[in-house]
Amino acid sequence: MQDDIKINTEAAESHPAKEIMPSLEELLKAAELQAAEHHDAWLRAKAETENMRRRAAEDVDKARKFAVENFAGELLAVKDSLEAALAAESPSMENMKDGVELTLKQLVAVFGKFNLHDIDPMGEKFDPHLHQAIQVVESEQPANTVVTVLQKGYRLHERTLRPALVMVAKGQD
Repeated sequence: MQDDIKINTEAAESHPAKEIMPSLEELLKAAELQAAEHHDAWLRAKAETENMRRRAAEDVDKARKFAVENFAGELLAVKDSLEAALAAESPSMENMKDGVELTLKQLVAVFGKFNLHDIDPMGEKFDPHLHQAIQVVESEQPANTVVTVLQKGYRLHERTLRPALVMVAKGQD
């Protein structure tokens, strides 16, 4: 039996086994390379995220700054009309009135183009989202009905910019 062991030992020594597993140093180098690649990818992703955040902030700032650019451009024609009226040497009262009416039409057209509409709630039911009641008065109208509009309100699309100042009916007891 000892002879058998000797033979097996000799066979193992004459045919050294190929290393199947890499050495610990090679494993460590591979792991370090992989870690470096992941770190580099993370740094690049972080930088890209910061760049996107910065560009988005710049876009928001530009949008805020120039949001009224189109509206302002349309108002220039209204301003020109008012200046032309003031530059007239000796306009008659009738010409002045006609000029003011035309200028008002221009302004109303600009407002309409940009969905800026007035709130004129005469005779309507009081709505606290659209109206601001200044006073409650005796009236033949049903309770909470707008009986007097002191100042028109304005809405931009669906948002109330300024509520209408109104007087509301107290109603009959």
